Amino acid sequence: MNGPAGIQTSWVRVGIGEFAVSDRPEDTIITAALGSCVAVCIFDPVAGVAGMLHFLLPDMRSNPVRAKEEPAAFADLGIPLLFRAAYALGAVKGRCQVWLVGGADMTATAREDVVKMGQRNILAARGMLWRNGIMIRGEAVGGNSPRTVTLAVANGQITVKADGRIVSDL
Repeated sequence: MNGPAGIQTSWVRVGIGEFAVSDRPEDTIITAALGSCVAVCIFDPVAGVAGMLHFLLPDMRSNPVRAKEEPAAFADLGIPLLFRAAYALGAVKGRCQVWLVGGADMTATAREDVVKMGQRNILAARGMLWRNGIMIRGEAVGGNSPRTVTLAVANGQITVKADGRIVSDL
């Protein structure tokens, strides 16, 4: 498959509880099956660095043992890991553009007193970014459909698909 400017695309897959960063223009970072999970996507257009985190849970307190083994599965641990890895490739905090994707309600619970995991994950990501002075440029969050998201390293183009069709170009 050809990406921007006819460059042969190299896919970098991010699974649940994983992250990836790249400064290679031919790379496209992809994650699938974003239900209640959230993908944090970052792009520094000057450095040409992009990254994506696919986290599962809002904070490490819910499972300290897993947090030691898979820190990227948690918003409070994974977001700093993502940014540090991007900084190591030359990204600068003040230039990073950030998007959130996912956080769907994948349960049939109609009780209003139950805080749904997707919403908790969205709030955790927003809070972590806000506390660190990072503004969110765009979001494709909530709803009740799982999503697939791609991030082109060459230009920061984000494409979100749900139910097999493009639902958002961020």
